[in-house]
Amino acid sequence: MKKNFWTLLLFILIGLLAGTLVSYWLQSVPGLAFLTRTKEINWSPAADLLVASYDLTIRIDISLLSIAGLVLAIWLYRRM
Repeated sequence: MKKNFWTLLLFILIGLLAGTLVSYWLQSVPGLAFLTRTKEINWSPAADLLVASYDLTIRIDISLLSIAGLVLAIWLYRRM
């Protein structure tokens, strides 16, 4: 497989998704609450330019398991 930016981006997205899914599945386990607790990050740029206006909201919920999935994905990409 060829290494390029798009492959790295795909690995990162899959790693974040896998970490988030594992975090979601383990939410009911009380002993792992520190791994599944999420922190919400919001970014909401908006502008009104009289001719055109826009409003965009991006929300990211990240947990320790999501970060672990991200690190694992980058490690796998580098090993490839």
